[in-house]
Amino acid sequence: MSPLRWDVLAVGLVLALLVLALGLRGDFSADEVAVRLPWCLLAGWGAVALLRFAATPSRPPDAGPGSATPDQDPTPTS
Repeated sequence: MSPLRWDVLAVGLVLALLVLALGLRGDFSADEVAVRLPWCLLAGWGAVALLRFAATPSRPPDAGPGSATPDQDPTPTS
């Protein structure tokens, strides 16, 4: 997954706004804000990756060829 996807950038921007607000308030210096901004992008990437992993449905295991159940017809009828 690319770290420059729109959803990753949106989450990173939300996190960056919090860091920028702390910088404007005076809690962080300009150097501390500059150091923390890339971490916001990394945290956004991690959060989106975790949510995408959790939201992806699991695939059923492959049964292999010739393992049709008795109630399934292996050849489709038109």
